[in-house]
Amino acid sequence: MTALGNFADGPSAADVSRPLNICLLGFRSHPFCGGQGVYLHYLSKALVEAGHSVDVISGQPYPHLDPRVRLIKMPGLNLYEEKHPTRALRWRHLRSWADFSEWWGKLSGGFAEPYSFGRRAARYLRRHGHRYDIVHDNQSLCYGLLEIERRGLPVVATIHHPISRDRQLALDAAPNWGHRLLVRRWYGFVKMQMKVARRLRHIVTVSSQSLHDLVQQFGVAPGQLQLIYNGIDTQVFRPQPNVPRQPLRIMTTASADQPLKGLRFLLRALAELRQQYPELELMVVGRLQEGGSTEKLLDELHLHQSVRFVCEISTEELVGHYASASMVVCPSLYEGFGLPAGEAMACGVPVISSDGGALPEVVGDAGLVVPAGDSAALAEAIRRLLGDERLRGELGAKGRKRIERHFSWHRAAERLVRYYRQVLGQENGAMESDDSASVAADTSVEAA
Repeated sequence: MTALGNFADGPSAADVSRPLNICLLGFRSHPFCGGQGVYLHYLSKALVEAGHSVDVISGQPYPHLDPRVRLIKMPGLNLYEEKHPTRALRWRHLRSWADFSEWWGKLSGGFAEPYSFGRRAARYLRRHGHRYDIVHDNQSLCYGLLEIERRGLPVVATIHHPISRDRQLALDAAPNWGHRLLVRRWYGFVKMQMKVARRLRHIVTVSSQSLHDLVQQFGVAPGQLQLIYNGIDTQVFRPQPNVPRQPLRIMTTASADQPLKGLRFLLRALAELRQQYPELELMVVGRLQEGGSTEKLLDELHLHQSVRFVCEISTEELVGHYASASMVVCPSLYEGFGLPAGEAMACGVPVISSDGGALPEVVGDAGLVVPAGDSAALAEAIRRLLGDERLRGELGAKGRKRIERHFSWHRAAERLVRYYRQVLGQENGAMESDDSASVAADTSVEAA
């Protein structure tokens, strides 16, 4: 082999007990929102605590990592942070197809970051791939993964959910045909992700719902897929008995102008409830886009004084916000897993969730579940919890217990390492299904 080197010269795959050298990839790993940086942070930490060596290769924004994890920065043009992206291209960038593709994609309304990151990561691993036993990609699903796999380095990819779901919801919410054209252009990378997903040999997904959707929407063969649930750090996300709860504070984590997150339905529910509870307030962990659809809805519903947005906060601050809320509402139209719901439950906060995607798998019978996209049902569930302190306490305790039992990063890392060894030929036979059966046994959801 010439490009990626001779991986047979790397560590032997014969010793099943030998610690692994693992390379995690993340094209965009924001540490505070979006889930991808959160996944890399906790997974890499759990893997090093299990005794393995972990490097993370990431584009901007970079993740916050455990000190034992090495971050290899793979910077792109980071045009979403540029005030004037049209001026960001320099003559030196013309020598790089990855740089030019990223710049042209931004100018033409596309999203080329996953593609460009894949080219950069593949180039890096041509020289340094011999250091690793396995490469694990986090949702980029770029053509570069096929090159890495073709050159002999085993590749595993995590797909949290098929982005075709996001695209369809954005198209459904588009106000006119011109906006729909822009949506189709921006989501053009989904075609690449579909092609790559169908060709990769080993894919991890994080819920039964996502597994089903990957087969139906991406055309992935079931034999390529392994279900391994995400984890929640229950040492960090835990009840805070010293933090006083604000009885009329609702909290949600939502990207304000992403139709997928369903914030508009929660805002309409809030407007209805304020007639009965005029002091009711909503804290949104997310950024309010100036002039966006959410700001316009806040104006329409006269809610500016009742809704507060917080962003760029530390994990400790996030836990404190969870502890201060009387409840957390997850109104998403679709989630591949539902990390905010799990975090809130780990903090002992009662949760109201939509039935969008995998949320019922996480919430189970430890929260109230309402139909996705139904503002009236959200309002009724919130009203029920506001008026029943005993039920709030019961759901908070059940939520904490459910997360401790089923969703831990220790368990996720343990199962991933077993899967890595199976991919490497160190374990014979297929892994049994994830503990989805025991999770399902506790998932007789309580309707609002």
